[in-house]
Amino acid sequence: MEQTLVAEWSQHKPIIRAEQVDHYYEGQNGWIHALSDVNLEIPRKEFLCVIGPSGCGKSTFLKIVAGLIKPSSGTVLLNDAPISGPGPDRGIVFQEPALFAWRTVLENVEFGLQMQKIPKAETRKRAQAILEIVGLGHVINLYPYQLSGGMRHRVAVARAWALPNADLLLMDEPFSAIDAINRMTLQDYLIDTWMQEKRTVLYVTHDIDEAVYLADRILLMRPSPGRIGRYFQVDMPRKRDRNSPEFNALKNLITEEMHKSADPSEDLRDSVVETAK
Repeated sequence: MEQTLVAEWSQHKPIIRAEQVDHYYEGQNGWIHALSDVNLEIPRKEFLCVIGPSGCGKSTFLKIVAGLIKPSSGTVLLNDAPISGPGPDRGIVFQEPALFAWRTVLENVEFGLQMQKIPKAETRKRAQAILEIVGLGHVINLYPYQLSGGMRHRVAVARAWALPNADLLLMDEPFSAIDAINRMTLQDYLIDTWMQEKRTVLYVTHDIDEAVYLADRILLMRPSPGRIGRYFQVDMPRKRDRNSPEFNALKNLITEEMHKSADPSEDLRDSVVETAK
């Protein structure tokens, strides 16, 4: 009984907790204050989209969670342990797919599993299963140069998702370079994958439509320095209808708040949590 209660309690603990995170980096004209007093929690299996104007620190925060950079001050905890560097418990997808040109689609997806010393048969089975989910089961023996841009992005998503120990997926504007039609197709594949095998997703985007379509919750950040602005809970069933009044009402609300967040004369600190249906 006690073990069951401990397991249930662990499942409800946040997978990510940021505490008083500040970050500076050196620019051409001196030091830049990228993040200021960032405090947040990300529940397990939540799909959180982070949006905001340029300079609000979206990608900087993601890189801190990825372990690629260390905050100037404050702490980011992953499963209650301070993040000290990259690890197999996080999958990462950036704007460019960065696939291995000399590996086939299947071999690209298998790479992370091989690095974790997972048995060959299990590696092959898992990679093939994830590729089927993202609609690439028919091209597993092709090389990246033989794929369209959208297909290469799907391979990158599959490679990150295939990691069995990656409780957290970090995605930094992964579809921003793709045309609008293919971007919507990729978003559908991503949601299909997430619905079949839920992981916690931290997704950085500048696209409000994309955030409303994908997220359980949206975090709007303020710029200069980057800090928490407002949260929006997205209470719409998936898959979402982009033409519905609810969808467009939330898009319009976030667009309005985005303009406010980019205006230094606007003070949003007293309205940290915003819920919209």
